[in-house]
This record gives sequence, C-alpha cells and structure tokens, in this order.
Amino acid sequence: MTIADFTARLPGGEEISLSDRQGKVLLIVNTASKCGFTPQYAGLEGLWRKYRDRGFEVIAFPCNQFGKQEPGDADGIASFCDANFGVSFPLMDKIEVNGPGATPLYQWLKREAPGVLGSKGIKWNFTKFLIDREGQVVRRYAPSDKPEALESAIEALL
Repeated sequence: MTIADFTARLPGGEEISLSDRQGKVLLIVNTASKCGFTPQYAGLEGLWRKYRDRGFEVIAFPCNQFGKQEPGDADGIASFCDANFGVSFPLMDKIEVNGPGATPLYQWLKREAPGVLGSKGIKWNFTKFLIDREGQVVRRYAPSDKPEALESAIEALL
C-alpha cells in the first residue's frame, strides 16, 4: 500500500483521492486550534512555503479527539488558521485518528510507523508523518517535534 490507495475528505464533504499526491513528499499532521502545540501551524506554513515548489506538501487533518481542542467547524478552523498563522496549505475535513472511527488513512499511517515502544495510537495533536515520493511512510514525529526540526529529513527526500 501507498498514500495513493487512500482518500481524504475536503471540508465541504467532497472525497478526493490522494493518488494525485504520488510523487510528492508529504507531511501529514493531525491538528487542533486550541492546543499548546497550535503555534506549530506557523512552522508548518514555513515548511510549505519553502519547499512546495520542489514537490513538498503539508496536509492537515483537524481532529477533536484530544482534550476537545478542535471544537470548530470547517469554516471556523480555516478562518482561525488563516487569521492567526496565514495557513495556505490544505486543511482537510475534521477526522478521528484513533478508535473505531479512525480513518483508513490514519489506520495505515499508525501501522506503518508505530510510536514509542511500538504503540499504534496517536498520542496527541500535531503528530506528524513524513511520506516519500513513492508514497511510503518514512517516519512518525512526536507532537513536541517542531516542524523546523524536520527540514533536513524533508531536504533528503526532495
């Protein structure tokens, strides 16, 4: 399996294939607007702006499973991200990343790159998955890993 085998839902509900992202280096992140890590939106936007012309994309999946820190609807989330961080990378529809409602994409990501001590669950907002141009998961990064710290790994894949 690769990233091309999955779909994602846009905020309006339209289902899109991630196969059009094949050939790009991706950073997939579960996000929240009311989290201590929310300022990472600025770092994610910085990576997106710096590397997008070289085939890099950040894809954010808002999630309300951790401390109910993403209570808003799609429009509210987008407005918040734009007003506070100038976010221009894709924000997908709100999803679940753990439990029986976890999207197939996140089930695959967790299988491909388990967390500390082999744990499968996503521990918190802003867990990051780096995907190579072939659509394979390269690595999982913890919420505390700042986006800027991933630059050398992104550069190596570009």
